[in-house]
Amino acid sequence: MANRDFLGEFEHIVLLAVLRLPDQAYGVTVRREIEARTKREVSIGAIYATLDRLEAKGYVQSRAGDPTPERGGRSKRFFRVTSQGVSAVNRTHRALRSLTEGLNLLGSRP
Repeated sequence: MANRDFLGEFEHIVLLAVLRLPDQAYGVTVRREIEARTKREVSIGAIYATLDRLEAKGYVQSRAGDPTPERGGRSKRFFRVTSQGVSAVNRTHRALRSLTEGLNLLGSRP
């Protein structure tokens, strides 16, 4: 991705959730974090589709955890944000700050 590319809203939210969950970011925990902090319900399918897209862009990396009996011997897929992902978050934050600078966001329009 070029340095001028910005994250979409949901990509941004998912990356921030993964950053908040060091070593514990997998689909279910990412979903819980988003729902708790945004009060927005999201499907697990949307989480995984976005994580897959972010991985294809190089913004996250995944690894398989150990298989667990409660998951029928399947392993969890854990995610971590890469340095490219951190740069994308910072780039997007800078763009949003620049766009909102000087705006009256308290409701009334001049």
